[in-house]
Amino acid sequence: MAIKVLDQITINKIAAGEVVERPASVVKELVENAIDAKANAITIEIKDGGISFIRITDNGCGFEKEDIPIAFLRHSTSKIKAVEDLLTVSSLGFRGEALSSISAVAQVELITKTHESLMGTRYVIEGGKEKETESVGCPDGTTFIIRNLFYNTPARRKFLKSPITEGGYIAELVEKLAMSHPDVSFRFIQNNQNKIHTSGNGNIKDIIYHVYGRDITANLLPISYQGEHFSINGFVGKPVVNRGNRNFENYYINGRFIKSNIINKAIEEAYKPFMMQHKYPFTAMHFTIDSSLIDVNVHPTKMELRFSNGEEIYNTVLDEVTKALTHKEFIPDVELAKEKKEEKPVVEKHIPEPFEKKRMELIRESTPYQAELKTPIISEPERKAHPTPTTAIPKRKDNPVSREIVQETPAQMTMFSEKLLDEKSVIRHKIIGQVFDTYWIVEFDDKMYLIDQHAAHEKVLYERIMKKFTENRADSQNLMPPVVVNLSTNDVETLNQNMEFFTNLGYEIEPFGGKDYAITAVPLELYGLNEKDVFMEILDEMTEGNYRTITSITDRMATIACKAAVKGNNRLSVEEAKELVNELLTLENPYNCPHGRPTIISMSKYELEKKFKRIV
Repeated sequence: MAIKVLDQITINKIAAGEVVERPASVVKELVENAIDAKANAITIEIKDGGISFIRITDNGCGFEKEDIPIAFLRHSTSKIKAVEDLLTVSSLGFRGEALSSISAVAQVELITKTHESLMGTRYVIEGGKEKETESVGCPDGTTFIIRNLFYNTPARRKFLKSPITEGGYIAELVEKLAMSHPDVSFRFIQNNQNKIHTSGNGNIKDIIYHVYGRDITANLLPISYQGEHFSINGFVGKPVVNRGNRNFENYYINGRFIKSNIINKAIEEAYKPFMMQHKYPFTAMHFTIDSSLIDVNVHPTKMELRFSNGEEIYNTVLDEVTKALTHKEFIPDVELAKEKKEEKPVVEKHIPEPFEKKRMELIRESTPYQAELKTPIISEPERKAHPTPTTAIPKRKDNPVSREIVQETPAQMTMFSEKLLDEKSVIRHKIIGQVFDTYWIVEFDDKMYLIDQHAAHEKVLYERIMKKFTENRADSQNLMPPVVVNLSTNDVETLNQNMEFFTNLGYEIEPFGGKDYAITAVPLELYGLNEKDVFMEILDEMTEGNYRTITSITDRMATIACKAAVKGNNRLSVEEAKELVNELLTLENPYNCPHGRPTIISMSKYELEKKFKRIV
């Protein structure tokens, strides 16, 4: 096999793959160059998610005419002159790969003028080849126009996502850039609509308000630390401000948005005593660190770095965040319990919702358990002598989705279908009572069964919600007044993309001005919960992947059912326990919750007698 040296155009296209992954990569590189050029006003405009058109305009120092062709060569830069400079580099861009990589895979037009020049320059380069250069009249600063990204590398272009998704990545990037440089005014225009506009007045809290809204801004705690090697300034959110992913953990090092496992771990360790598991806080912290102590030359996109004093940074972040959270009164505002109003008819009248009747009465009552029973517990001989008539409850039709994700053992099905959970067996159940306000003890024949009320109710709700969703007949409950949520730009795009999903689920959501949305109705099963938090958790997890596949939709329904199900440590009445058992009878597989936990376990009389040494 003959070996040959690749031509420069092919080399540039290969190198572009390290720097230009998608339209957001182009925006990142060019905006960072504009910041390095001392611009204090930057406008980013995109169309079709940046795939067909990106325009970035700044009021920075501009290019000298003779420097323009050199700027598009690989490894051409004004930021470093020798390898030693990498140890102290403080600019955002320094490798000199951005312009050559972008011009290798797009049609690029540059219009620029320095403050000292009378005329500006227009320069066009496409696919790494110069097309034209001319003098033009233009304001001070630089404008880049990027057209048809990956037009000459169709294999890479087909891996881009939809324009809406790609535009969402750019919007999220602009938000982070605005947060990292509060002294720069950013304007973001998407498909001729203004999406973001910051003042550039240097006030971090103003930027937080503009990007994340009033709810988060109202729940901030200041952070301020000045040490020998670095300083920290900014804000952390109160524990009430949390999300289901790390998207709100923002921190900036010397003006650069960075990902660091050391800082992530320190932040989450500080919040651990204040926040539930799998919840993540909001932070907006600015680090100023001696550049000799960090190495940003780790990753082509410069999103990661190494610290020479990592242990010191970890301990300081942990201490400062803990200090901000300690000795604060984190008592959330609550509303009086709402009275449930059935404004829309419920379809499944033949299976009433369990657990709602008498719950509040039972909490207030302090009488012994037997006093709560409307009817006395009947002994087994009396039950057999005077059987109580029952009405058969029709079983539900096949649910192909739930059948795909549930695995049943033949032994388990035989044991239960012929005994405890059988319509003919219900009249012989003896409900003994509830233990730890969580598990129901049921005696049947020669076995004792323990039913986990949360897992069982979760499975009942999951089957019900899934059936309604697949049949497009969800039941909704109106909210008066509506719940208003304030979303980020990325959240808005995710919501708009998945509005049909929410509608089929039973939500009714309307724009409320700006990034605010009003939830006017929720799925009936979710009414009475913290409607805002549940909605935001669903939206958060949607940003982590595509929830349109069968498997992912079932995962989502399982989470919703878990949120709506009665929890442990809730004392229920015997009638409610009976209703739960009746609903389990209607399920295809009532023996495991959607997350795989058992709903029922059993112990035989023989096993119990062995434990008490009645049988040796």
